[in-house]
Amino acid sequence: MHRATVFDLDDTLIDSGDAWARVCAAFAARHGHRWGPADDVALHGNGGWPAYVAGLCGGAAGPAEVVETCTTAMACEIAAGRVRALPGAVDLVLEAERHGPVGLASASPRRYVLAVLGKLGLAGRLRAVVCGEEVTRGKPAPDAYLLAAADIGVPASDCLAVEDSPNGIRSAAAAGMSVLAIPRGGAPLPAAVAHLPAAQAPDAAAALPLLTRLLTPRPGPLVREAGP
Repeated sequence: MHRATVFDLDDTLIDSGDAWARVCAAFAARHGHRWGPADDVALHGNGGWPAYVAGLCGGAAGPAEVVETCTTAMACEIAAGRVRALPGAVDLVLEAERHGPVGLASASPRRYVLAVLGKLGLAGRLRAVVCGEEVTRGKPAPDAYLLAAADIGVPASDCLAVEDSPNGIRSAAAAGMSVLAIPRGGAPLPAAVAHLPAAQAPDAAAALPLLTRLLTPRPGPLVREAGP
C-alpha cells in the first residue's frame, strides 16, 4: 500500500528543462564551451549537474559558482513567468495529498525550489522538501528519495514516486519506491529503464487516474474467524 507520494520537480511538475539548459549553456559559453544536444541529454535528471557544467569550463569555474550563477538566472526566469506548472501537475499534487502526505525530491538548489513552490502555491502542502545541496549523491543514487521518505516518516517501500527522467526513475526505484513515470515530452524511456515504473503516462493530466489507482488501498483477502 502506498502511504505517501514523493514528486520530482523539474519537467515533472513544471516546464523548466529548456530554461535550465538555456542558463547552463550561457554559463558554459562564457567559459568557451559551445553547448550542444548531447549536453541537453546529459543535464536531464542529472543530480550532479553543477559538476557536469563546471567540467565543460576547462577548470575556469567550480560547481559552487555554477550553482550560484545559474540559480540566480533561473530566479529571473521564474520572475519573468517563463517557468510554469505543466498542465494537470498541480492537480496531481492535490490528488496525492488527498491520500496521504506529499514530499518533493529535487536535484535543484533550495533557493530555486522554494521560489517555484511559492509561485505554484504548493509550499505549505509538502511534508518534506529535499533539494540538491542536501544529499551527497545526486540522482540516479537513491539518497534524495530516501531522505524525503525519512522526513515524511514513511518507509520508502510505502511511497509512490512521480518522475520524468531516466535518472530520476532509477533513483526512486533504487530507494525501493514504486514509480509513476511521466517521461518529458512523452518520449519513450530507454530500454534499460522502461521496466522499472509501475505505471506510465504521456503527461501529467493523463497521469491523474493512474495516480489515483496507485494510491487507493485495495481490499485485502477476507479473513474468516475460526468457528467453535
